[in-house]
Amino acid sequence: MAPDTVSLRYFLVLAQELNFTRAAARIGIAQPALSARMRRLEAELGTALLVRNTRSVVLTTAGAALAESAPPALAALDRAWDTARSAAAGELGTLRIGYSLSTGAETVPALVDRLIRGNSGLEVGAVPMATPEISPAVADGRIDAGITRGEQPGRGVRRFLLRRARIGVQLAQHHPLAGHPEIEIADAAAYPLRLPDRAANPVIHDQMSALFRDTRPQPRFHTPAVSFDMSQRDLRDGVTLAPAGEAAATVQPAGLTWRPLRGAPSLTIHLVLPREQSPLHRRIRAVAKTLAHELHWLPD
Repeated sequence: MAPDTVSLRYFLVLAQELNFTRAAARIGIAQPALSARMRRLEAELGTALLVRNTRSVVLTTAGAALAESAPPALAALDRAWDTARSAAAGELGTLRIGYSLSTGAETVPALVDRLIRGNSGLEVGAVPMATPEISPAVADGRIDAGITRGEQPGRGVRRFLLRRARIGVQLAQHHPLAGHPEIEIADAAAYPLRLPDRAANPVIHDQMSALFRDTRPQPRFHTPAVSFDMSQRDLRDGVTLAPAGEAAATVQPAGLTWRPLRGAPSLTIHLVLPREQSPLHRRIRAVAKTLAHELHWLPD
């Protein structure tokens, strides 16, 4: 059996000092205890490492060889311990995050940046996915985590509220309602409303359309042929409005603006993790919680 690393580290101090009194003081143990450690180390190795007399300590050939070869071996062992600790803390490995396109403008980049900052051993890959696919992909292990708008259904996962955002509408800057700091729901309902395809995100589609359930006359809804048009060309007519979360205000195409709807409930963004969580999953949960607090994504 190989000797214990504590005795080996004590031996290296003694090899530098070549004096039991000084070595024991440097280590912080009694001299008899150090002598006993060295005798046990020599017995375990089956060879003498030191030649002792009343005034000095001299390394044998075996002792000199051990003093030269042990430091890099101990350094490699220390790195192995550090690697194990990093893995246990969720700071090492590959993290695959699936996200809905609507969360990619602000929420996901902020989370990915925070995860990789200061964690050189952590690789993070983020890929846009159709919202209904995210929870099943987390549950069966195709991805490690997901970011979705709304509390999406799905088994085998746990959802953590990451962010609350106001609901408003995107509209042309020259639209008659653009001059209001807030827009009444009934006023918005008087114009054609652009909603995302329900198949892309039934939860959010239903939440957005429910805002206008009690308005009269019933608003005109339409779904664009392109489900995610970054230029929002169908809003440039100056008539159509698009219900959207306030993150839309940070990525406005030229000519468009965003205004909150007065009295509308908040839009939620959730972190989705598997029900059985590894250190890596616990790491992303902790980072997401800290980030949400620092950026005021959730009420205090």
